Amino acid sequence: MNNTIRVRFAPSPTGPLHIGGVRTALYNYLFARKNNGTFVLRIEDTDRKRYVEGAEEYIKESLNWCGIEVDEGVDQGGDFGPYRQSQRKHIYDEHIRYLLQEGKAYYAFDTPEELEAMRNRLEQQKADNTSYNAKVRHEMTNSFSLSEEEVRKKIESGDPYVIRFTMPENEDVKVKDIIRGEITVNTSTLDDKVLYKSDGMPTYHLANIVDDHTMKISHVIRGEEWLPSLPLHALLYKAFGWDVPEFAHLPLLLKPSGKGKLSKRDGDKLGFPVFPLEWKDPQTGEVSMGYREEGYFPEALNNILVLLGWNPGNEQEFFTMDELIQLFSLDRVSKGGARFDQQKAHNINAHYLQQRDNKELAKMFHVKLKEKGFDSDLDYITKVVALVKERVSFVHELWDQAYFFFRAPNDYDPKTVKKRWKENTPALMKELKDVLENIEPFTSEKTEEVVKNWIAEKELGMGAVMNAFRLCIVGTSKGPHLFDIIALIGKEETLSRIQKGIETIQR
Repeated sequence: MNNTIRVRFAPSPTGPLHIGGVRTALYNYLFARKNNGTFVLRIEDTDRKRYVEGAEEYIKESLNWCGIEVDEGVDQGGDFGPYRQSQRKHIYDEHIRYLLQEGKAYYAFDTPEELEAMRNRLEQQKADNTSYNAKVRHEMTNSFSLSEEEVRKKIESGDPYVIRFTMPENEDVKVKDIIRGEITVNTSTLDDKVLYKSDGMPTYHLANIVDDHTMKISHVIRGEEWLPSLPLHALLYKAFGWDVPEFAHLPLLLKPSGKGKLSKRDGDKLGFPVFPLEWKDPQTGEVSMGYREEGYFPEALNNILVLLGWNPGNEQEFFTMDELIQLFSLDRVSKGGARFDQQKAHNINAHYLQQRDNKELAKMFHVKLKEKGFDSDLDYITKVVALVKERVSFVHELWDQAYFFFRAPNDYDPKTVKKRWKENTPALMKELKDVLENIEPFTSEKTEEVVKNWIAEKELGMGAVMNAFRLCIVGTSKGPHLFDIIALIGKEETLSRIQKGIETIQR
């Protein structure tokens, strides 16, 4: 494996993985595979207050279900571990000491009240920047305003503190982004970000930079929400004297309306999942929908996500993972946000359902049938699936298109009855029953030939017979080719349903 290209997906186990995160993982994975590189999974669990039990396993299961294979990580190991940030504290401690020694970071002992007073003061002064920055740091309780002795005493006496980055004053930071071109930000707009929290754990900013460097990450491919952090991250690389990796910030996933970032609330309101797998909140017990449980295939979800922000440069709509690996490139990723389209997601899943082997679909459908109390033979279900699968987008929709293969109608659609069941229909159906009774073999082709010849000879009118015939067999006017249906349910069941129709259907 070529170790020059190394990318990472670095989620925080603070809850379920959003599909935006799955897309980030997918883009990283495709880029790594395309360039014969390495895909690293790093768990960023330094925020212990927001840590959620079970979230890490959920993340790993989600990637596994999507077919996103991890090369190095918590479970796979590798030469650059540990791959869980909570086990890397000694590495961060070593690096923060270096920044403190070099004057690139400093201790700050400000209380929440002092920080609030500072913000209020700056707001009243209508300052351009109301954050803890180079202009105010000398007025606060920190290494700049205190002597070394005072700082040492405060630390020894257990006073709570954070360690902040010493943001350079009035300096233009220029960083190249593969998707967005060169980005320039002046440090006067930035604040002295906290690098170490009062609980003794590093913040995302420090841990992320140290990990990316020590794990030899060559390309940082992450969401657009991290763009505001880019200047700080570039300055941290510079503070350590390290080369800056290549950055690519992916566009946001937008609501179906196109206005604002796609959230769980949008999914709940409009009835679609925003998580790859079903998630049960360990504290509230609330269950959130998952793509897997809603009946999406993993290759469909990958196809949906890859097209939200990337285009192949041709008219192709559906891709295997191998095709995506061959075609993927960051220069075809858009800057603008990508709008989630629920109908398109359904259509993509329908395509992959049609591609599935009928027997495989039958096994999935068998589970649904058992829930409804029908335990049919798998070969029979496979034949049913072959007849109706083109009418659905999901396996769970097969029942609505195929229930009449498993039970006779208990009631009949009133609109169809009113339109198709005339005074002479019972007599017609009795004649039809007599015709069908004598057909051997009772195949779709044979029954169709005999019945249509009989209709023609008797000059009955195709619609008058066939619509009533379907009503008896199905209970409504829908369903696949009628002669395919009766061949499958068999002669005895067909005759029984016609007789039931004759006795039961009333105009």
